[in-house]
Amino acid sequence: MESRSECQAVLANATVSDSQAAVAIVLTGWAPQRVGNRLQSQYFNIFLGEYNGGALWTDSNAVEDLHNLMLAAGSNTWSTLGDNSLIGRSANFPFTDWNLVLGGSNDDAQWIILALWKVADYKASQSLSNTPFMNAASTIYNIVAGQWDATCGGGVWWSTKHTYKNSITNELFLLTSAEGYLRTKEQSYLDNANKAWAWLSQSGLRNSNGLWNDGLDFNTCQNNGETTWTYNQGVIASGLGALYAINGDSSLLDAAEVTLDATIAQLTENGILKESCDDTSTSTCDSDQKIFKGIWTKHVQYYLTYADDPARTAKYAAFLGAQAAAVQQNAETAQGDIGSVWYSSSQGGATLTPSASTGGLEALIAAAQVRVLTSNTASMVAM
Repeated sequence: MESRSECQAVLANATVSDSQAAVAIVLTGWAPQRVGNRLQSQYFNIFLGEYNGGALWTDSNAVEDLHNLMLAAGSNTWSTLGDNSLIGRSANFPFTDWNLVLGGSNDDAQWIILALWKVADYKASQSLSNTPFMNAASTIYNIVAGQWDATCGGGVWWSTKHTYKNSITNELFLLTSAEGYLRTKEQSYLDNANKAWAWLSQSGLRNSNGLWNDGLDFNTCQNNGETTWTYNQGVIASGLGALYAINGDSSLLDAAEVTLDATIAQLTENGILKESCDDTSTSTCDSDQKIFKGIWTKHVQYYLTYADDPARTAKYAAFLGAQAAAVQQNAETAQGDIGSVWYSSSQGGATLTPSASTGGLEALIAAAQVRVLTSNTASMVAM
């Protein structure tokens, strides 16, 4: 297989006619494959179905990402992961108590839904039954939907303790509702998607700079002014993109791009995503926060796929490519681990964890997937 520098040279010099070949190199070659293999060999505990040092929700993202990569690359490298993962074992066991598995966490629940759907897609591509995964996703979704109430005018609670309503839980509810409708055509999903966006759009969670703060003050139901994490800015876009794919309302895409543009302008350094806790020498990001940037890239790619608009894809393709290049140049080790800081080479501040590697993998996959979108468009124009 080509070295990293050779792969980068192919990408840099690709024309319309060979762009698909370049994409294949990215998806099956040095970077994503190496990072994915390292993630599995270094961190995955086959006995527990979990990633050592991970968490249920970051593990679910890793499962989603590796199946996303297999689907895009047409490979079967990690074909047993879905069934061997904790969420897969739980889906395949008919008597699983999902309330017990979820532990009351309504945001974690929805990351699991997204992973179960991606495993289901992979199984369908292999002509295998995906019924247990689709059924489990439906069960979990109904648990989350039951956590909506009228407090602060609506919204899903962050947890069953009912102490906080926040951005990510409700952005995910918009996404899982809209995508649920696209998958099943069940009206309840669409009703919930419309309800979720109606509430989010008037909740005050998006600030005057176009960015979504963490959540609402419990006592006042006002924006609490807490951190504008990158992942909040990406998931809202994929949710709006999915709703647009249903109703064709382009104002949803415009709303998404207010936030995407604000992210690029305000949450970057030297054109590369930077979490507020990132630092090359003294990073303070916890294990959860180390995956946030990668989730942004993944959900921007999902947004662009839903939008299916060449101009919008072109607008963000270079930025996504720059994130992938930074991951390789600044964060990737010789062994294929990804450090938690992307914007510059680490001076001891970046750490190696399964969530950090998962975030880096997401950036690599997103850039390659968007290159597929742009190359398909270019090929159509050339014809």
